[in-house]
Amino acid sequence: MDENQQYSALISEIIKKQSVILGPEIAILKARSVTGLMVDNDGKVTGVGVNPKETLQNLVDQYVELSGQIVKNALGSIFAKYPNININK
Repeated sequence: MDENQQYSALISEIIKKQSVILGPEIAILKARSVTGLMVDNDGKVTGVGVNPKETLQNLVDQYVELSGQIVKNALGSIFAKYPNININK
């Protein structure tokens, strides 16, 4: 799996998790507000932009803005699956 595929998989998982917490409409709407991030109607990532790390950080920031610490706690287990990807959590 190349780097963009890893970021796409990770971001898709984050959106899926946030869909459970926030509801799919809000989770996908917030994801679509991130510059460079392309998401289909099911919440699957179809593009991560030219800087996937920045896209990921911006997405996490969007969700944290909505739900604060709950998001950080919920995402910990997802990030554990992707040890090569670092983010300011």
